[in-house]
Amino acid sequence: MAKIAFLGMGVMGFPMAGHLQSNGYDVTVYNRNKDKAEKWYAKYFGQTAQTPKLAAQGKDFVISCVGNDDDLRSVVLGEEGALAGMANGAVFIDHTTVSAKVTSELYSLSKKQGVRFIDAPISGGQVGAENGVLSIMCGGDQDAYECAEPIMNVYARICRRIGETGAGQKTKMCNQIAIAGLVQGLSEALHFAKKAGLNGSAVVEVIAQGAAGSWQMSNRYETMLNDHFEHGFAVDWMRKDLAICLAASDELGAALPVTALVDQFYKDVQNMGGGRWDTSSLLKRLAKLS
Repeated sequence: MAKIAFLGMGVMGFPMAGHLQSNGYDVTVYNRNKDKAEKWYAKYFGQTAQTPKLAAQGKDFVISCVGNDDDLRSVVLGEEGALAGMANGAVFIDHTTVSAKVTSELYSLSKKQGVRFIDAPISGGQVGAENGVLSIMCGGDQDAYECAEPIMNVYARICRRIGETGAGQKTKMCNQIAIAGLVQGLSEALHFAKKAGLNGSAVVEVIAQGAAGSWQMSNRYETMLNDHFEHGFAVDWMRKDLAICLAASDELGAALPVTALVDQFYKDVQNMGGGRWDTSSLLKRLAKLS
């Protein structure tokens, strides 16, 4: 079985690395907060490392799932970064949602060192990571993808190469653009139902089976109706992702009026103290306005 290093023990990386270890892979984990790495070890065993470089040494695959562009650079580059410990022919799989710019940068640096690089952002949330049913959208060279695909399939429902380097990140931008509008629409529908004196659960039971149905509706309506927003993907992270989308849209000349508007709505939620609330908390903003 392949030897794997996994960098980043957040709500996504922790269970993803666990799936690999549970499926017989030899996994070494690294996390800046050492307590999280130790908690992973206590649950799954495997190994922990003090630096990304040490984690990556002797590994066939190095996988990262961290926060943003700067976080990714910090675990990949430098004297103690993962690239410094990777051998020629090894594969780097990045699951972080980052800009296409940093993806291109790291792809070029990896290639110079003989390391194959795949940008592979994920969708499906914490529940998807825990259940091993993530959607993974990939960019990179075909041969690198073919090597990496069996590893990613351990925690994926679907894993696809979309195109060359950066295609995975651009596909993730499409994902976040679509989600932004969907969550706002769902929030408005539930808000309207309440104002109209309707039973929200009954409304969703009916409309979810028709053209209005979506993953967001099926998986978020109950917690939204119960005013529970302390789970899932945080508003702060969504705004980070939408900033990436909006910056890319300016470069490409794409018009994203709804995305730009919803981004400002999320800013309102942050100003309400909801930066760590999950993205369905757009409903709380509407409640405050009414």
